[in-house]
Amino acid sequence: MTDRTVDLWGARTPFGAGERWPERVDRHLTVDESEVHTWVPSVCVLCSNGCGLDIAVSHDGRMVGVRGRARDRVSHGRLGPKGLYGWQAVNSPDRLTRPLVRVAGRLEPADWDTALRAVTDRSRQVLAEHGPLAMAFYTSGQLFAEEYYAQTVIARGGIGTPHLDGNTRLCTATAEWALIESFGSDGDPGSYTDVDLCDTLFLVGHNTAETQTVLWSRVLDRLHGPDRPRLVVADPRLTPTAREADVHLALRPGTNVALLNALLHEIVEHGRLDREFVDAHTTGYEELAAAVADWSPDRAAGICGVPAGDIRAAARILGTGERLVSTVLQGVYQSHQATAAAVQVNNLHLLRGMIGRPGCTVFQMNGQPTAQNTRETGANGALPAFRNWQNEAHVREIAEAWNVEPLRIPHWAPPTPAMEIFRYCEEGSVKFLWVTGTNPAVSLPELRRIRSVLGRDGLFLVVSDAFRTETAEFADVVLPAALWGEKTGCCTNADRTVHLSEKAVEPPGEARADFDILLEYARRMDLRDKDGGPLLAWRSPEDAWRDFTALTRGRPCDQSALTYERLRGSGGVQWPCTPGAPDGTERLYTDHVFPTRADQCEDYGHDLTTGAQYGAGEYRAHDPAGRARLRPAAYLPPHEPVDETYPLQLTTGRTVHHWHTRTRTGRVPELRRAAPDVWVQLSAEDAGELGIADGDLVRVVSRRGEIEAPAVCRGTRRGVVFAPFHYGYWDQTEPGRHTRAANEATRTEWDPVSKQPLYKYSAVRVQKISSAATALAHGLADSDRQTDAPPPGTLTAEPGAPAGETPGTAGTESTGSTAAGPAGKG
Repeated sequence: MTDRTVDLWGARTPFGAGERWPERVDRHLTVDESEVHTWVPSVCVLCSNGCGLDIAVSHDGRMVGVRGRARDRVSHGRLGPKGLYGWQAVNSPDRLTRPLVRVAGRLEPADWDTALRAVTDRSRQVLAEHGPLAMAFYTSGQLFAEEYYAQTVIARGGIGTPHLDGNTRLCTATAEWALIESFGSDGDPGSYTDVDLCDTLFLVGHNTAETQTVLWSRVLDRLHGPDRPRLVVADPRLTPTAREADVHLALRPGTNVALLNALLHEIVEHGRLDREFVDAHTTGYEELAAAVADWSPDRAAGICGVPAGDIRAAARILGTGERLVSTVLQGVYQSHQATAAAVQVNNLHLLRGMIGRPGCTVFQMNGQPTAQNTRETGANGALPAFRNWQNEAHVREIAEAWNVEPLRIPHWAPPTPAMEIFRYCEEGSVKFLWVTGTNPAVSLPELRRIRSVLGRDGLFLVVSDAFRTETAEFADVVLPAALWGEKTGCCTNADRTVHLSEKAVEPPGEARADFDILLEYARRMDLRDKDGGPLLAWRSPEDAWRDFTALTRGRPCDQSALTYERLRGSGGVQWPCTPGAPDGTERLYTDHVFPTRADQCEDYGHDLTTGAQYGAGEYRAHDPAGRARLRPAAYLPPHEPVDETYPLQLTTGRTVHHWHTRTRTGRVPELRRAAPDVWVQLSAEDAGELGIADGDLVRVVSRRGEIEAPAVCRGTRRGVVFAPFHYGYWDQTEPGRHTRAANEATRTEWDPVSKQPLYKYSAVRVQKISSAATALAHGLADSDRQTDAPPPGTLTAEPGAPAGETPGTAGTESTGSTAAGPAGKG
């Protein structure tokens, strides 16, 4: 059998423009086929691609394998390495099976009544003594829509706190806000089938080959087909994605806006825009044209470190293609001027009229499997169903649906973003924090600070998770949660495809679905509507789904006709799904009318430079009235320049074999063997100057902390150091040592609009600790040395840039989390 941890994308099935992507059914079983009792329909939740799959269940009720579904509209039967192997974490022997409660400084097993009584007693105490602003909830990007919606109703309609956000804030908050700022509402406008039709691809800070392996398989099959689309990639690393490019723009981190302004300059300067479309369907053209007028490729080259000729070549490709698909991800979202840069990619499509037509779309891509659901349900930075917190009519609609007073729903300010929630915990104003299905003790920036926040005696911390993560070690109460496959719910992928994942097996021991935990919490808290009835009167996830989809009626994400019955047996259905479009909607904005009217838009927008919030009056005075908005942005240099002490730039990202903080993938034998430990990547030039060779143990030091790992001396531009962010401390051999997680060295700064942390730019220095042979003595696996080849997804050397570069940020990926740890509350 092919080892798909090595053969990452599987066999090629080339096809041409307009042809159907051929089917290829991938599967992995740990038993003989005869031992499979039934196959249960589900969807992979180990990236945002949303590949439909079936779960194999044995005669004794165990999960024993998965297979792709040929008729699935997203994957046509394919699964990536994590999809094929990652399900095995469900059977891990160290699953949490009983609640834990902290007694005399130690987490001790308890029953559910004791654990939930501790949670509700402290909730009532905090509410009585400090009010709802002392209560906060931090959720995941890997639950189901029904669970997020329950959290939203509890937090916003029951307790009345604005402090609810998800780890999707770390991952794709910028995707949400880039779409809102340009088009008036969240929701990617296109379909994955646009990849089948396009003649040009532009991938910006998106290493698709490692972050969405099945989507990359689709792209590869086009690239290897009879009418290959042209490909432009912007990324400081020579990733597998960049290797396939016609033009690879290996820019300096932090300079995305400068590069994109130069590309827009070329589009305008050479008249490669659809002026008829621009005049009829957009606002702001004159301002944008003026803003990019001075951004020649020569000017941008001096800032980005990319040859001016390459910028011109990329602009010619982007400006002459007839069907352009662009994707954007963490190299933009977690970088300097994140929203401003992402919006410039939208501007490119609007200038060329490349939206709302087959083969023409921009994907402000998601990273996590259910990131879109946090945004739709109101669990991450907005109100449910893409409603505007400044629009009183929108707030009343939610209040009527929940049967609560409008004033109960916090809307005097926007919902609180995650980094602000943790700052309030640090300051002591938030005294109760419930973390669900995520692992901030590894995934947040500046981990020394985060450990001090989570360990505060004045903070009551509740953690719901399937494993004893690093974050759980700080908790006062740990609740054992069911995983995917052990519960039922819906999830929406990056092209708006909704799947229903059916429960296949029972959770272990006393573990419960988050949905059931939340309903029990609401019951014990006696949360009620204004008529005295239970606020959450549901009995099942399907009840919650009906209420949620009813709330979407008339909104851009309308799913009012999308029932469990409609989803069962489907290959996935794209919203909007309405009585008039019961089979879903493949593309948004086909009429080139956008949800930007003042009474319709999801938000009134921000100043892209300062993040200043625009108000209703200002917006209504310049109401776009259904036209998309062209939004210029001035380039600003990053805030932490390199210097003599910290001459290099650290950027972090995802690798193909792991997910978040390895809570699940680290427990899967195939994935763990393929990528057992952390490593850092240097350019060959930087390594040579520092006397570092492949496999040498090095220390990467920033102003905030340090990491230690073997070096890989190739594959990135000069001046840039890359480290995967997945590795924490739950499985390390030296308890209490904090030098393994990349976020020890990252910094606390976030984008002014999206409030997404900037993981892609930290000034560092690198020093050799020991030779490759000594690195083995430190207990590192031989495969970590990478003396003959980099880990899958790390590439060979590229020409370096001049020394002393001014840094910035674009590139590969980083996201939220889920994992276990060494410290705790004393």
